[in-house]
Amino acid sequence: MIADTHIPEVAEKVPDEVLKRFEDVDMILHAGDLVSLDVLKQLNSIAKTVAVYGNMDYSAARSSLPEKTVVEVGKYKIGLIHGGGAPWDIVERVRAEFEHVDAIIFGHTHQPLNESIDGILFFNPGTPTDLRFSSKQSIGIIETGDDIKGRIIEL
Repeated sequence: MIADTHIPEVAEKVPDEVLKRFEDVDMILHAGDLVSLDVLKQLNSIAKTVAVYGNMDYSAARSSLPEKTVVEVGKYKIGLIHGGGAPWDIVERVRAEFEHVDAIIFGHTHQPLNESIDGILFFNPGTPTDLRFSSKQSIGIIETGDDIKGRIIEL
């Protein structure tokens, strides 16, 4: 899971460490603010990538990506959205966007979050490139099996 790459505004490309960490994943979910669709080219070269647009994305990304989507992974339904507005109640706002999901992956705040609330995993992987609003760079991994769980990876 990845969000808020802000390429080329903040970095020229997806960091090599991120690409290496994603080498063994089955799918990559990008929760918006790619800025440029070139990010998808890089990520798709590693694994199938599903993305939504965020508030900072260029018009090409906004016109070719959905605002939100639901991805089915095995028996789990995962809501994917960027989010928006003030950070303090973003969990409630993204929750209101989906029904009957097991997890919601979002971005926007640049703050990593990995918390289960009322049986739903709320997961924000943070940002791998941008230190505005965050003191660390990170991505995430979601594992599915008997249950669904997330792991934040600091870079």
